[in-house]
Amino acid sequence: MAKHRTSGILLHPTSLPSAHGIGDFGPGAYAFIDFLQLSGQGVWQMLPLGPTGYGDSPYQALSAFAGNPMLISPDLLIEEGLLETSEIEKMTWSETEVDYGRVIPWKQNLLKKAYARFKTDESSGLRREYNLFCKQEAGWLEDFVLFFALKEHHDYQAWTSWPLKLIQRQPKALSTYSKKLHASIDLHRFTQFLFFRQWKKLHQYANEHHVKIIGDIPIFVGHDSSDVWSNQAWFYLDKMGEPTVVAGVPPDYFSETGQRWGNPLFNWDRLKKEDYSFWIDRVKHLSSMFDIIRIDHFRGFAGYWEIPAEEKTAIKGQWKKGPGADLFLAIERQLGSDIAIIAEDLGVVTEDVTELLEELGFPGMAVLLFGFESTASLD
Repeated sequence: MAKHRTSGILLHPTSLPSAHGIGDFGPGAYAFIDFLQLSGQGVWQMLPLGPTGYGDSPYQALSAFAGNPMLISPDLLIEEGLLETSEIEKMTWSETEVDYGRVIPWKQNLLKKAYARFKTDESSGLRREYNLFCKQEAGWLEDFVLFFALKEHHDYQAWTSWPLKLIQRQPKALSTYSKKLHASIDLHRFTQFLFFRQWKKLHQYANEHHVKIIGDIPIFVGHDSSDVWSNQAWFYLDKMGEPTVVAGVPPDYFSETGQRWGNPLFNWDRLKKEDYSFWIDRVKHLSSMFDIIRIDHFRGFAGYWEIPAEEKTAIKGQWKKGPGADLFLAIERQLGSDIAIIAEDLGVVTEDVTELLEELGFPGMAVLLFGFESTASLD
């Protein structure tokens, strides 16, 4: 049977044209989908959509489940009656880059105004939709909104700098701060609702115009995230929550000292005892958001590079065996076999990675440029 072939474009939403300093889920995104359809493209690939922390990298998100509020469109909020045009302060933005230092507080202020207007209408259909969202997503939402409110309260410092009772998640302390920060927590619930509401409509529009969206799952999560703070036993951490070993890759032709990413490493034995519940929840969540999922650094499931946390480079690391097919078989048992997955298998791919790909039947990736490395000069 012939296989359907398609092509597409990799473009993160933050790079879309916008009048508001950063690309978002508004008119620019819909116009891009129209462009893809008119040009015969069938795929829109993007980077992770999680809320970014220090450095603004989508690969160091504050949550593996939450959405980035900076992608919420002010234009759509006006259409929905949550903002007035007069409430949007006129700003001059760069046309070539995102100035996060200015964009973040500016958009946060708009979201506060939208939430204030939302609170005044207790009987609206939007309120019922919001309540349903909070109920359905409570599994990750409640940890995240408390984490983010605490992060704001502590001047955006990493959670390992908070008081010990919060680092250790002592129930009494969590209860006290939940009450103390309830206004901030409520706001963050609402912004997550707006993010997923706008995203769902955009995704539906893409599918209606015969465009599939490829999302991205980084194999590792950020240390300063609600995922690690809420589930410290799943990672190799010391008593103060700091990583004892971190992720990266060994020296290669890209770097003589390797790459020290700094993400905490999973305790795969502990995750296996819990039937990989974190990964199952993660894949289930993202498979509902995207048509296809790209798993970043797939080779880490066969074997990963473990670096002692005190090392400044990746040189003195060692290879450790990953969960292999066992993880993905557990995911399939829980979620079925219909989830479309692409494995990012670039760089040095060893035999165990190739065997894992073949066993699971996941397509890999290739870079066109690398295909010509050994070709003699045409000059």
